[in-house]
Amino acid sequence: MEPAQSSDFDMNRPTIISLLYLGSFLAGITAIIGIILAYVWRGEDHPGWEDSHYRYHIRTFWIGMVYTVLAIIGSIFTLFLLAWAFFGAVALWFVVRGVKSLLAAQKREPLPNVETWLF
Repeated sequence: MEPAQSSDFDMNRPTIISLLYLGSFLAGITAIIGIILAYVWRGEDHPGWEDSHYRYHIRTFWIGMVYTVLAIIGSIFTLFLLAWAFFGAVALWFVVRGVKSLLAAQKREPLPNVETWLF
């Protein structure tokens, strides 16, 4: 398989998952579709560079769920406005991870340090 041209947008599988995750800010269900695809496509034949992307996407979804639950619990014990600040921080974290993966997928490069809870 040839690498994508620099001017082309490569609609590869990790890119599709990244776009589904980012689209969840408009339609929440797309993140669930993205995690399902990550698990399914991880088990199929794929180029080696995609391995890190599937692991990264799966971790992004589940770590995001942990952060969201913590934000909900935190909102019970803190002032309402502080809880919204944490929700904003979680949203920003999710967007940064999605864009990071999207950019690497366009270059068909593996992601470094997929085990991180940060970026």
